Amino acid sequence: MTSTVLKDTSFHLISEFIRADAKKRLALVLPDTAGKAFNIYQNEHGQFMLDPVRTIPESESWLYENTAALASVKQGLRDSAEGKVLDLGSFGEFAND
Repeated sequence: MTSTVLKDTSFHLISEFIRADAKKRLALVLPDTAGKAFNIYQNEHGQFMLDPVRTIPESESWLYENTAALASVKQGLRDSAEGKVLDLGSFGEFAND
């Protein structure tokens, strides 16, 4: 699945000079990023871009691979947000204890 990575071209300088260490690592101090994960992209000019990502359980990945199912879920969420719902009552009788 391919999508456009660059969502905005308005960049601002975070740090003016960072040097890689002997193991070719960069230490970045970024606001509000503790515990977050990123994909790292590099262009032909050697510039890097960090793209925040979230992981999903493998058991749920089918939804993102099935465009019709994902579109249906998104439509359902839009309908719900717009109040287009139908109360069918309790489904408690179908629950397994």
